[in-house]
Amino acid sequence: METSVKKNGNTVAIVTMFFVFAMISFVTNMAAPFGNIWGFRYAWAGMAGNLMNFTAYLFMGIPAGNMLIRYGYKKTTLIALAVGAIGLGIQLLSSVVGDNIIVIGGEAPTTLNLFIYLLGALVCGVCVCMLNTVVNPMLNLLGGGGNKGNQLIQTGGALNSLAGTLTPMMVGVLVGTLTKETTMASVAPLVVTGIVIFVAAFIVISFVKLQEPQANLSNVKYEHSPLAFRHCMLGIIAIFFYVGIEIGIPGEMNAWISRENFEGAAAVAGSLAALYWLMMLVGRFLSSIISGKISTRTQLITVSAVAIVLVLIAIFLPESITFKSPEIEMLNIYSGEVPMKCLFLFLCGLCTSVMWGGIFNLATEGLGKYTAKASGLFMMMVVGGGIMPFIQDWIGRNVGYVNSYWLVLAMLVYILYYAVIGSKNVNTDIPVSIENEPDLRDL
Repeated sequence: METSVKKNGNTVAIVTMFFVFAMISFVTNMAAPFGNIWGFRYAWAGMAGNLMNFTAYLFMGIPAGNMLIRYGYKKTTLIALAVGAIGLGIQLLSSVVGDNIIVIGGEAPTTLNLFIYLLGALVCGVCVCMLNTVVNPMLNLLGGGGNKGNQLIQTGGALNSLAGTLTPMMVGVLVGTLTKETTMASVAPLVVTGIVIFVAAFIVISFVKLQEPQANLSNVKYEHSPLAFRHCMLGIIAIFFYVGIEIGIPGEMNAWISRENFEGAAAVAGSLAALYWLMMLVGRFLSSIISGKISTRTQLITVSAVAIVLVLIAIFLPESITFKSPEIEMLNIYSGEVPMKCLFLFLCGLCTSVMWGGIFNLATEGLGKYTAKASGLFMMMVVGGGIMPFIQDWIGRNVGYVNSYWLVLAMLVYILYYAVIGSKNVNTDIPVSIENEPDLRDL
């Protein structure tokens, strides 16, 4: 009887974390398509919201890890959901406040509503940072680490990708064709939906009983930093680059196609970005099936190498070779002639789909009591999803959108290096266990 209760509690915890994983992508993937609206009015602002969203990780990563230890998984999740609802509310406010108030003058004066939106994006970044800090170590530990832990992360990641697939598509449908008159009011229904989901999630999780595996870590002494582990330090760098890759590939493709000269370009761009996230959904689903048999390291080596090949093809394939984008009449998404390069770029989603879980799994393997602190450092490095796409967007606007993918290629090469060499744990002499350490498989 007791074993049955424990298994049911374990299942509830896993399902709850899966739900949280989906919410992370829903909020994060609003930034790039929303940025297209602002970027059409202010060239520099295309990836500014995305930058603010991920900058929050830099300042919130370690505090979020400390919150996990002090308050536990449930309270940290509830705080994050409340912050997320507030952040979306601020973004919604930018559609009705400040459009006539000039903050920065000049030939292209910048109005207050842009800065209200950026504040909202920053607050939402704080939310998803806390949610990420909760969901990754929890799923990894609930699976008992190793391949099983990676399998749970990949399954949660599949739901994450489903939300990521729908978000840019819905924004594209709501916007249609971008003009200088397009404002955040066009996407207000989606923002309101997000607020409702956060409130509903807060209510549901309030009644869910979660075990607190970190409860006995508040008084633990840490003799070292997680950075003392070479494979963890290199993994943190890998996460910085990976998030830049994950966001940069569809984000820059979205910005590029949105500016093509045909009706409904923004909707087509949104559907192409959605295909990238759909590929991530497929990749994570497949990984969740095979991760029990095929090692994390083997998967990471394979997808890194394949992604490098796909990006190289996309860079060198002549832009004159085109294909008809998908047409979905019921959603008012009409076909457009787009470069074949985009096909190979959104196929990269199959590869990037398993990188987050793979890197996190390899980098935290054998860390024991240092796992929670390492998770905080990982969250700091997610700022790469803001910095690297911002740099890539600058390259795209000044050197050419296709040339911006050389930056993606360089980051992929590092991921491959980490998978082959950098992920090996060479610091096995550092003690990582604690007294009465909980075994989450028995929760």
